[in-house]
Amino acid sequence: MTDKKEKGISLRSIHIWLVVIMVLMAGVVAYSTSRLISTFNSLTDASDEHLELEKAAHELMDASDYLTENVQRFTIDGDMVFLEQYFEEALETNRREEALKKMDVGEKTSEAHTRLKEAVDNSIKLMDREYYAMKLVIEAKGYTEYPDVLKSVKLSDEDKALSSDDKMRRATEFVLDSEYYEQKNKIRTNMQESLEEVDKLMFTAEGSEFSALKLEIIIVRIVIVIQTLIIIFIVWLTARLGINPVLKAVDKIKEDCPIPETGANEFRYLAKAYNKMYARYRTSLEQLEFKASHDELTGAYNRAGYELLMSGIDLDRTCMMLLDVDNFKNINDTNGHETGDKVLIKLVQILKKIFRDGDHVCRIGGDEFVVLMEHSTGMDREMLEAKMDQINKELENTDDGLPPISISVGVVHGKEATDVNNLFEKTDAAMYESKKKGKHTYTFYSK
Repeated sequence: MTDKKEKGISLRSIHIWLVVIMVLMAGVVAYSTSRLISTFNSLTDASDEHLELEKAAHELMDASDYLTENVQRFTIDGDMVFLEQYFEEALETNRREEALKKMDVGEKTSEAHTRLKEAVDNSIKLMDREYYAMKLVIEAKGYTEYPDVLKSVKLSDEDKALSSDDKMRRATEFVLDSEYYEQKNKIRTNMQESLEEVDKLMFTAEGSEFSALKLEIIIVRIVIVIQTLIIIFIVWLTARLGINPVLKAVDKIKEDCPIPETGANEFRYLAKAYNKMYARYRTSLEQLEFKASHDELTGAYNRAGYELLMSGIDLDRTCMMLLDVDNFKNINDTNGHETGDKVLIKLVQILKKIFRDGDHVCRIGGDEFVVLMEHSTGMDREMLEAKMDQINKELENTDDGLPPISISVGVVHGKEATDVNNLFEKTDAAMYESKKKGKHTYTFYSK
């Protein structure tokens, strides 16, 4: 017994046990990493489904806005091209119906699907008003060939008796007045309710996946700590196993950086899994920083967001509108800054309602705003004039208790500019020309 005690524990035995332990630990690491990747993939799938459902809802609004744009253009100039584009979307492309199909993925999306269907129903109801406006234009222009669906539309005796010019004006009123935009708002409201239902659904799904992911990360960290302790013990016992990769990894984790993919194969595999997780984590943080590009008061893009948008625009397909609130300082001095803030919020809400969802509203100064209209191949003056008149009309409405205001506007198409800075300079010059005219007006830039 004495000899046995003097000899102590066999190093070979310790090594055998350590090898067994390391083999087991390697298996635990591989299993934990696999679980982590599987959980992360589940979270990614839930996020992808969320994005797909959101895309379906937005596609419906895009289709509705496209129909609105074409019917408005048709009522303004009577060009049959816009009528054809309208019915190609309504009867052939059918993006609204496709959006409904995408949203119908089972019981879990039933509420969102119901809200989206209500949006489609309201869009179809709005088409009755649009059909009537198109029939007025057809009668005014004397067209004889047009879609059969419009042939069943009957004009009132009063509208039949109107002159051609009055019929055109009547048609324009039907698709540009406040009642029309109220119906458009119902569609937007239904779409927003659908998106809220999707968010509720995905918040629950993603929350569960995030909880599972957090647990897996804790397990992986525990395994890393245990493995590190074992490696340190082996280094202390044998002074052979290179511990540097583990020490470097610990340092990098403390610095909140990716860890080096060096050392044993098992550690390389673990490092790759951690780095993938870390990269996705950093990406998620960057996505949250989008809030930095939006104005806190109005919800419009702020100066930083505006500059980011300008860095990627296509001049040949972009129209810029610069707006300045007339006598805004007087509003602040007379009614107070709180009222001034409400006026700015009201202006942005009206701009977002009048312009397309794909257009960008930016607040670049105290009471200066820019609207970037992308996908505009040319300057559609009549359409823009109608929109600006509608904006000023709604700004003059005092039913909300706010003082009436007006805006001075400068408009330039990117084709007139050499670069983005030149585009802003010309738009700014056009806006100040409106100020010189006495405000409450708009100026289109011309060479």
